[in-house]
Amino acid sequence: GLTTLEDKSLGATQKGGTAPVAQVLDYGEAATPQLGGLALLTAPGNDGVSTTAEVAAGATIVLFTTGRGTPLGTPVPTLKISSNSAIFQQKPHWIDFNAGELLEGNTSLDALAETFFNFILEVASGKRLAKNEINDYREIAIWKEGVTL
Repeated sequence: GLTTLEDKSLGATQKGGTAPVAQVLDYGEAATPQLGGLALLTAPGNDGVSTTAEVAAGATIVLFTTGRGTPLGTPVPTLKISSNSAIFQQKPHWIDFNAGELLEGNTSLDALAETFFNFILEVASGKRLAKNEINDYREIAIWKEGVTL
């Protein structure tokens, strides 16, 4: 698990890949796809609030990694990727893909990556539904700034 905010930020940086940063978006601002590159989004780390911001920015699919199995769905296909097989088996209605197979030595990184990529393509093309679509889990959570009662 993550122990610090620094660990979490480093993980986010690694997931960004190697594309140049093309946009820095405020919460609720829509991305400009024509610019290409990576868009950074100002949003809190809360699962529901941050994924809502991604969808508001124009995301048409969300890839959500989890080690605990957070029950989450957004208005778009939300692919929940488990980092371990135990969560995949315990949460069959929430988790879409088991990346824990790699840790167990049941597959190679290349084989798992190819299977995962093909899975994403099937969902993105409408040939397959994400668990949040099947079970109608389509929540949003809005970031509340300032004082709330």
